[in-house]
Amino acid sequence: MHPLTNNLTQLTDDELHKKYAELQKRFMQAYRFGPQAIIPQLQMVMEDYQAEIQTRNRKQMDDLLKRSESDGKGFKGIIDIQ
Repeated sequence: MHPLTNNLTQLTDDELHKKYAELQKRFMQAYRFGPQAIIPQLQMVMEDYQAEIQTRNRKQMDDLLKRSESDGKGFKGIIDIQ
């Protein structure tokens, strides 16, 4: 975790994705034109954003699984191949 990364849990999903996209742009600019010393710092911040995105995606999948199991079926019977 980069020490200067803000608390990412307070961001909405849209804000998180927009800021990550902005970091990707800055990373590519630094890689092409900018100072090479900033690249590892940007990579660490990007890893923090990726970890938060993965955590949220995992939580959404767990919630979907719990909701589908509460119906009594789970994912059984969704695809019927016969």
